[in-house]
Amino acid sequence: MLKKADIGVGLYLLAAVVFFIVPIPSILLDVMLAINISIALIILFNVLFAKEVLDMSFFPTLLLFTTIFRISLNVSSTRLILLTGDPGNVVTTFGSFVGGGDMVVGTIVFIVLVLIQFIVINKGSERVSEVTARFTLDAMPGKQMAIDADLNTGAITDQEAKERREKIQRESSFFGAMDGATKYVKGDATAGLIITFINLIGGTVMGVMNQGLDFATAIQQYGLLTIGDGLVSQIPSLLISLSTGILVTKGSNEADFSGVLVKQLFGVPRVLYIVGTVIIFLGVATPLNLLLFVGLGVAFIVAGKSISNNIGEETIEEEVQQAETEAEEIRKPENVVSLLQVDPIELEFGYGIIPLADVNQGGDLLDRVVMIRRQIALELGTVVPIIRLRDNIQLNPNQYIIKIKGIQVTEGEILFDHYMAMNPGYVEEEITGIPTYEPSFHLPAIWITEAQRERAESLGYTVVDAPSIIATHLTEVIRSHIAELLTRQDVQNLVNNLKESNPVLVDELTPKLLGLGEIQKVLQNLLEEGISIRDLLTIFESLADHAQTTRDTDVLTEYVRQSLKRAISNKYFPANETTSVITLDPKVEQEIMSCVKQTEQGAYINLDPDRTKGILESVGDEVEKMEELGKNPIIITSPIVRMYFKKITEEQFRDLIVVSYNEIENDVELQSIGMVTV
Repeated sequence: MLKKADIGVGLYLLAAVVFFIVPIPSILLDVMLAINISIALIILFNVLFAKEVLDMSFFPTLLLFTTIFRISLNVSSTRLILLTGDPGNVVTTFGSFVGGGDMVVGTIVFIVLVLIQFIVINKGSERVSEVTARFTLDAMPGKQMAIDADLNTGAITDQEAKERREKIQRESSFFGAMDGATKYVKGDATAGLIITFINLIGGTVMGVMNQGLDFATAIQQYGLLTIGDGLVSQIPSLLISLSTGILVTKGSNEADFSGVLVKQLFGVPRVLYIVGTVIIFLGVATPLNLLLFVGLGVAFIVAGKSISNNIGEETIEEEVQQAETEAEEIRKPENVVSLLQVDPIELEFGYGIIPLADVNQGGDLLDRVVMIRRQIALELGTVVPIIRLRDNIQLNPNQYIIKIKGIQVTEGEILFDHYMAMNPGYVEEEITGIPTYEPSFHLPAIWITEAQRERAESLGYTVVDAPSIIATHLTEVIRSHIAELLTRQDVQNLVNNLKESNPVLVDELTPKLLGLGEIQKVLQNLLEEGISIRDLLTIFESLADHAQTTRDTDVLTEYVRQSLKRAISNKYFPANETTSVITLDPKVEQEIMSCVKQTEQGAYINLDPDRTKGILESVGDEVEKMEELGKNPIIITSPIVRMYFKKITEEQFRDLIVVSYNEIENDVELQSIGMVTV
């Protein structure tokens, strides 16, 4: 169903088209010209009081509509002038009253209006639109990065970030359209000028040939009508041009245009004092009107004094209001609730590290945080929560700490304008520097200066800058805690995303077979051992296949791991290489399985402490042998034992990789170089 607004716009455009073809009576022309002037005034004041340019986002289209309508009225008035010599009251009045009843005066006024519009306003607006469109497009990447940075620091929410991105897109589209729409105004002015000359020549010819008037009378009569027609067209056109100029020069900032304009012009008392003094001097020292200039100068000085007093009062009021606001905020009970909120991940740093996070000082730490979230998402298939960055004056200048859910989990210290050099193991020549330890893996390292960097790299040292150290440390902390950072809401978002492409699978699995919490536990188990959950389709299919027989999340995790064997093999076993591994003595496996106790809450191991100690000692020995050979320790077990063996060893050997035979592809080549025995 058509809305009233749609009908109104349609009739407006239809009238414009009809007026090109069908002659209209002079009384209807008067009505349309009055409407045209009214619309021009409405546009002008809407533009004037618009807080930002996007409040008039349809202005380019509006410019086209008004231009077509105005030209159609021009054609109609031309037809009436040439056919009847009576174009109506409005045109006649503009010719006689505005033009002063004299053709020469009217012509001069008309030419002045055209020159102002064509040369001054249109030319300037066109150039401003062109430059603004170019700069807006060039600034888009920077604005997008700023939004991402604010999003990652927690300054804005996802919804606010989405709104800002949409606003940037709309601004770009608007200024691009305005760059072209200014041509409408320019063309309208040119067309109006041509139509006026046609009216003048054609009217004079019609007066002489058809009405028998002499040349002087004809040109006087039709000249006044032509000038009236030109003025009644050019004045709305001038208003529209002025609106265009105001809109494109206003910029995209939200502001009270009139208030800001007046404040910027008359907001500095010193300026008014100087101007007032100069004006008084001109009135006294020159033959200019003494009373006028002295009175005006005194008015400026008094206005400056008044503004100065107001500024002082406003400053005091702002200070009092700020104090009251702060006190009110403290008294608000909601503040207690806000204090209970805990950020999932926080990076706090001393004031010496602020330049690394400040974009204005060349810092790129915020960009690195964005890349960390992208890297984790690609690597593990989960979205890292917002990482809040803040300075902390209580820390040492070069110190930083990382918190998970409000609790500090690690810390580090860097030297600003220094680099960390680490020996990969084969460099024999030493370099001088400040001994330290790499915070992520606690490897020995040396702080070196910029001057030593090139030499250290040439010797074979791994040289890392300060932002990379912090970023690497943060990445490793997130990796090690990513399982506990996965919330039910995150799982729900993953489920919703998968449901868009696989609704049948999701409907089968949840909530019929497994609840959201149970799915969360399985995903956490996978992330705990560094297994990516990006292939959520395969995970859910495996859960749907086995959830009918068991709801034990640990057992379900083992089934899922087996369905992800291609990913696990690719992660731990390089292609076309023989991987050295540690196996588990069958007797140890049998002993572990004999100690498994089944309960309603799940299975647990009731193994003798001495036997557990013996197993852990054997694991420690074999792991040490692997590390001495420079190899990553991997233990292979039977499928039924893997879960329980991992539980036995995870406290003492957190990063130990335990894989079952069913999680390895058939084409993987393995070589056992050790065995866990008791």
